[in-house]
Amino acid sequence: MVAFAAMKPPRLPPAILIMGPTASGKTAVAMALADRFPVELISVDSAQVFRDMDIGTAKPDRATLARYPHRLIDLISPEESYSTARFRNDALAAMEAITAAGKVPLLVGGTMLYFRSLLQGLAELPPADAGLRAALDAEAAIAGWPAMHAKLALLDPATAARLHPTDSQRLQRALEICQLSGRPMSELLAESEPQKPPYDFLSIGLLPSLRSALHERIAERFTAMLQGGLDEEVRRLRQNYQLHLNLPSMRCVGYRQTWEAQEGIIATPELRERGIFATRQLAKRQITWLTNSFAAENFDCLDPALSEKIASRVGAFLA
Repeated sequence: MVAFAAMKPPRLPPAILIMGPTASGKTAVAMALADRFPVELISVDSAQVFRDMDIGTAKPDRATLARYPHRLIDLISPEESYSTARFRNDALAAMEAITAAGKVPLLVGGTMLYFRSLLQGLAELPPADAGLRAALDAEAAIAGWPAMHAKLALLDPATAARLHPTDSQRLQRALEICQLSGRPMSELLAESEPQKPPYDFLSIGLLPSLRSALHERIAERFTAMLQGGLDEEVRRLRQNYQLHLNLPSMRCVGYRQTWEAQEGIIATPELRERGIFATRQLAKRQITWLTNSFAAENFDCLDPALSEKIASRVGAFLA
């Protein structure tokens, strides 16, 4: 009798995820990996999809992008919206093209909702309703978004618990879904079937061992953005596009605060502290997402040997 060895199923094509809060050094790690491995970068950043929004989004400069091309950057006008569903479709198409070219997709960014949609798919949620959104915006203009957050907490406690009281874009969407479907968004998401793409993923998280050190990085980076011309960038955007504060582009951290300073809604001397505070709040939400929603291998983003340690792990993964 001839014994046959059990055949292993063929390995799925590899893909690498680099996830982390703002100012955690994700781009530097991704570029270091691109110097050593046959990877191609895909941006997972809901702000960097907008053209002409460079300084406030910490978008890599032209020289860097020429050396390390990023897909899914500069896709749309600041007047437009970019949905999570569109990101997933665009990302999967980019991954397929990269794999077909014999390279490994390396997805890097801090928009955790995008990462979750990629790994788990999207629930069947009601489409946006322009009239309802306008009504919610009008209500929020009177009551304030913290009051809208309290309203959501009554309708959908689970979703409200993970959203910041001033996260207007996501609060609006959650309230819209509640009103259109008559059910909490959290229930609809829980019922959706996972739709993981056909890839062997290595998920890497960058988390700070000392939160105060990340806060210092955030302060330094936002100060550098102001010194680098963020105010002038926002003025050019307002001159060249038909914009208002409720657009997703102008809800981005840094842009909203700069707009408000230009309009006198906040005092100009307050801009730096307001921007730093908003960025720290964003980082806090990103860390919560990364800690609670992903089975990632986490590395200390403050470790001087970070890039080398991650390169070692990636080398073992691709071997």
